[in-house]
Amino acid sequence: MGVVGEAFLCEAGHQVNRRTAGRENSDDTSMDAEGQDPALGCRDDCDSPSAEKPLETDDPPEPQPSVSNGGDSEIEKELVELKIIWNKNKYDLKFPLDSTGADLKQKIHSLTGLPPAMQKVMFKGLLPEEKTLREIKVINGAKIMVVGSTINDVLAVNTPKDAAQQEVKSEETKKEPLCRQKQHRKVLDKGKPEDVMPSVKGVQERLPTVPLSGMYNKSGGKVRLTFKLEQDQLWIGTKERTEKLPMGSIKNVVSEPIEGHEDYHMMAFQLGPTEASYYWVYWVPTQYVDAIKDTVLGKWQYF
Repeated sequence: MGVVGEAFLCEAGHQVNRRTAGRENSDDTSMDAEGQDPALGCRDDCDSPSAEKPLETDDPPEPQPSVSNGGDSEIEKELVELKIIWNKNKYDLKFPLDSTGADLKQKIHSLTGLPPAMQKVMFKGLLPEEKTLREIKVINGAKIMVVGSTINDVLAVNTPKDAAQQEVKSEETKKEPLCRQKQHRKVLDKGKPEDVMPSVKGVQERLPTVPLSGMYNKSGGKVRLTFKLEQDQLWIGTKERTEKLPMGSIKNVVSEPIEGHEDYHMMAFQLGPTEASYYWVYWVPTQYVDAIKDTVLGKWQYF
């Protein structure tokens, strides 16, 4: 073999030796790693208390949900079934019996949009705000009558009505007392009816739960007034018939004490645009005069 061939074989042998040495070194390293005790790598961790016990932290334990008896929940409260009637609308409502009249007004507000200050709530008379429904003996199925107008309704109709009232008052100041006028004297001269309701001077009372009776009308016949708040109507009854008037159709109410009998008034309901439409009623007990005006004209809405 020539010199060149020997050199080539020599160089090839050196490369083979280098590869073989590389593999042997790699195998030795692998065997050393495999020969180590596998427990040595995790001995510290395995012997640590944290491997047996959960990690302790400073965070407070998560509170467990408590079970409530629900004694104060609305479900446990005694409820009463009510029928709320307002402007021909009816609402069925279950309400806590120990809630006050003021609470009920707030609920009515949520149902109707009628602010509490503009509500007149009736149950055997005007509903007291400070007393509970239990105290005033409200029972299941009770009808609660609500009278009142929303702010938009008041703005739409109140201004013309106020103007009409001012015109009537200015005209009244120019005239002689009503009770002296001839058309009224012929009725008043008959004297006070024997069966007229008693009067209380200097006192204002709510409307009674029974019709106002024993009074005279313009023709001298007996007349009674019944206020149907649930229907928002005034019933004017005589021996012959009963007129059922929507309260919203009554333009004005005027009254004047009767001379010599100041504990009674003569009163007129304006049913049309002029005085010719007045319906006169005589011998109205004075303690109910303001309540009649407030109910028909809705003045109470501003208090």
